[in-house]
Amino acid sequence: MTAPEPSPLLAPADGVPDLLATPDEFARAAESLAAGTGPIALDTERASGYRYSQRAYLIQIRRTGSGTFLIDPIEHPDALGPLIDVLDGPEWILHAADQDLPCLTELGMRATSLFDTELAGRLLNLPKVNLAAMVAHFLGLGLAKGHGAADWSHRPLPAEWLNYAALDVEVLVELRAAMRAALADAGRLEWATEEFAHELRKPPPSPRTDRWRRTSNIHTLRTQRQLAVVAELWAAREQIAQRRDIAPGRVLPDSAIITAATAAPTTEAALTALPVFGGPRQRRQARVWLDAITRALALDEKQLPPRKQPVVGLPPVNRWEQRNPPAAARAHEVRPAIKELADRIGLPAENLLAPDVLRELCWTGIEPAGPGEVDAWLDAHGARRWQRGLTAEPIAEALGAAAGLSAAADPPRSS
Repeated sequence: MTAPEPSPLLAPADGVPDLLATPDEFARAAESLAAGTGPIALDTERASGYRYSQRAYLIQIRRTGSGTFLIDPIEHPDALGPLIDVLDGPEWILHAADQDLPCLTELGMRATSLFDTELAGRLLNLPKVNLAAMVAHFLGLGLAKGHGAADWSHRPLPAEWLNYAALDVEVLVELRAAMRAALADAGRLEWATEEFAHELRKPPPSPRTDRWRRTSNIHTLRTQRQLAVVAELWAAREQIAQRRDIAPGRVLPDSAIITAATAAPTTEAALTALPVFGGPRQRRQARVWLDAITRALALDEKQLPPRKQPVVGLPPVNRWEQRNPPAAARAHEVRPAIKELADRIGLPAENLLAPDVLRELCWTGIEPAGPGEVDAWLDAHGARRWQRGLTAEPIAEALGAAAGLSAAADPPRSS
């Protein structure tokens, strides 16, 4: 039987609220929110692809009994105190919380309790966990989309953008209620509660090393000297982008960096003869770019970056057989056991146990490897209680099987 088409949700039921940007407006919004009841739905709009920072250029807030508020925090971020106070305590409803929490924290807004609708969708093993798909699945509504990738630093914000932004929180409260009931019916509400708490307390990811190596088409370069040019141009671009709060690709596209690394110009005339660098904006920066190239060309051979990025952390699993045969044996047994369990209970394997934790366990091993020892190891490495309850025993069994295989492959030597 074909599911009915979702009813289009084209505009907020109460109309698009006004954009609030002054201290007095923030204070009045906080009073209204304080008079509401239940959890508070939030969303943010950033300007990824346009700005260097990931700051929030718009905050959407909705609460039952209060309505929806569109907050422009740019001109008066120091006046957000009343809103910060009213948000401290009630549960927050966010979709993909890890995207919004950092920029809300930057403004002083911190959640004490969370319901993440995207994460809830993963725990329910839904095929699609984007907001529109889940609103259609649980509420039968078709959410109007289309401006998520817009430049939200633009002012004034167009009316159709504000309509889109308001719709992102229009039914989050109702979606949370439907998903909470689904989690309870599936016996996974406790799982979700632990995951939401973990989301709030987990530290930010460690910064990537050698980020310049992510330059598009860097694989086409052949020499270490060319890589050095990329690294220097990337660093110069990064400084300009950060200072001006402009997305790096809008300062200088990756394609121009690769072109310059290949040509290695030594004069401004040669540089500005290259594609992109001949434009008026790049001509004004020609000395900056040429200085970066010159620094790279002047490096001693020993200072050049290696052709391949040094391995940080564990090597790829396909190399374990040579580097750590017992770890390879453990991975051969443990990883399929976790996948089989995830498939059996209907859960993405990465949500059942983080891949990094699983790799570390297989690499280091556990001695002794009973369920209690495995549980303690997983606890020390950040696994939640519900995850440990499901995985400790099958992991212990798989580790035991791996130990038997290793012993059979390496019989004791005769004296």
